[in-house]
Amino acid sequence: MMEKLGWAFGIVLTLFGILGFIPGVTGGGMLLGIFMVDPLHNIVHLVSGLLALGAVWMWQSYLKLYFQVFGVVYALVAIIGLVQGNTVLGILMVNMADNLLHVVIAAVALWAGFGMKKESMAMGMGAGATM
Repeated sequence: MMEKLGWAFGIVLTLFGILGFIPGVTGGGMLLGIFMVDPLHNIVHLVSGLLALGAVWMWQSYLKLYFQVFGVVYALVAIIGLVQGNTVLGILMVNMADNLLHVVIAAVALWAGFGMKKESMAMGMGAGATM
């Protein structure tokens, strides 16, 4: 289960990071007309996605650590974005859709990193994983 979740996070975040750089997909700085993006925001998505894919290819403990760190970071980004409204520390531009998505991403990542049962983690272990 954790491996599938890692693949999903990795593929989706990497894809959206790439799409954020395509002018036809990001009219007026809005990805798909919903999410506010800028080059730095796109790079953050790309790096987050590539780290998830790297963690999937490593051992299960790396993927668990990825979700723990990723969950905490995105929770902080969500909280700061909700408090500040349209920016995260004046660095990333966000809107309410971004903030709500960051809340959902953080919740899922925190659950995977801290709350997922060992049986669920073992079911999705990759080829490089050992028990």
